[in-house]
Amino acid sequence: MDFKIEHTWDGFPVKHEPVSVRLSPGDGGVMMEVSAPFFNDPPAPLGEPGKPFNELWDYEVVEAFFLNDRTEQYLEVELCPHGQHLVLLLSGRRNVCKLGLALSFKVSRGETKWEGKVHLPWSYFPPNVTKFNSFAIHGSKDKRNYEALYPVPQHELQPGQKPDFHRLEYFKPFNFNTLFGEDWKQPGSDLWQIEKPDILE
Repeated sequence: MDFKIEHTWDGFPVKHEPVSVRLSPGDGGVMMEVSAPFFNDPPAPLGEPGKPFNELWDYEVVEAFFLNDRTEQYLEVELCPHGQHLVLLLSGRRNVCKLGLALSFKVSRGETKWEGKVHLPWSYFPPNVTKFNSFAIHGSKDKRNYEALYPVPQHELQPGQKPDFHRLEYFKPFNFNTLFGEDWKQPGSDLWQIEKPDILE
């Protein structure tokens, strides 16, 4: 499955080669590959490459969100051209329940382009993923650019509206069966087990 981030968050065409995101079957999960222009703006985070880095969204990143739109449980994956990453599990809009999970993430970077490859284990995905969106951010201060695979429709923009990647209503339908076949069932995950209350007899 191949996606290209061709618009800003508010629906204007990007002014550079679009970021591309590819999803393919992996061993016990999904391989996610990113190919993107390298802006080197902002400068690299101070965290160690290959490790989680909190608030990575303040840097140059490509992000992918996998949502169950019935439960509003979703996986957010952030990848940085300098090798840092951030995984968030959220239950409800912006409600983080797990943060900074480990990833196997490899980056190759040139002067003007970078590529990343990461393995996302099934345990990180919420049950029954139904929707998807992907984003890219680069630039500093008033030159900060926010780009979206599925942007906010321009006729729905409000005066003074700011970019918000957690507007789950703008995510689009997504089905892993496209990758894995009609009869495939998504494996369960202990990370997403919600404790059931004790039933009194």
